[in-house]
Amino acid sequence: MTTFHSSKFPVLIVGGTGKTGRRVAKRLAALGLPVRIGSRQGTPAFDWENPDTWAVALEGVSAAYITYYPDLAVPGAADAVGELARLAVRKGVKRLVLLSGRGEPEAQRAEQALQASGADWTIVRASWFAENFSESFFREPILAGDLALPVQGVREPFIHADDIAEIVVAALTDTRHIGELYEVTGPRLITFAEATAEIAKATRRDIHFTPIPHDVFMQGLAADGVPDDVAALIDELFRSVLDGRNEYLTDGVQRALGRAPRDFAEFAQAGAAAGVWEQVK
Repeated sequence: MTTFHSSKFPVLIVGGTGKTGRRVAKRLAALGLPVRIGSRQGTPAFDWENPDTWAVALEGVSAAYITYYPDLAVPGAADAVGELARLAVRKGVKRLVLLSGRGEPEAQRAEQALQASGADWTIVRASWFAENFSESFFREPILAGDLALPVQGVREPFIHADDIAEIVVAALTDTRHIGELYEVTGPRLITFAEATAEIAKATRRDIHFTPIPHDVFMQGLAADGVPDDVAALIDELFRSVLDGRNEYLTDGVQRALGRAPRDFAEFAQAGAAAGVWEQVK
């Protein structure tokens, strides 16, 4: 294994407080590698909407893990990623790892921008996170006992964020991952109803999945005060990406880590054991 870092030069994690970013930070720290959290609250701050913050955040770092908020599917994301990657290379930060998404044209544009930047790149193109059920907007409905979404029988190979984090850390610390695009999925295709049933089984709770019309779902987001940009992203994902285009498995986790990906049932059992779906009394 060839590492890219010394103890002096940190790895910048853009989105270091997010689902994968904080997991990557924890693993790098456990390896004794210094980390710089790229967020609006970071020191120095990093803000995708303020390019003036980018150069300072990149100063003196050895490599960077790039995630885009709220998602690479939003318009303009690819241009921003390309601009950041080119700036990083100009500042001598050539080792860049990008979190991308399956079946999203704007995400694929971001991948191309990274590849054209001159960086030593690795791309992790991920399916839907299992953690959307435990750390995101699915959690509250599950706590209430009824997850209602505008999707019927489409199947998704949900990926565990821990698998993504392990691949990112490997890519940041081993030269063999340079120039690799890892499309990563879980080991099986399941519907959202089946995923909900796995959580119900693991928690021993009565949790239902209810398919609803798309307009009713969007009205519910508005009523819940979901920000417009996030609602627009969710709209795009449910209208377009969840149309069956991603109903296939890949070997990205196996190629990157030499093992099979974690199953959704394992995720559900671990989450239940940790109490993530228990109501706070």
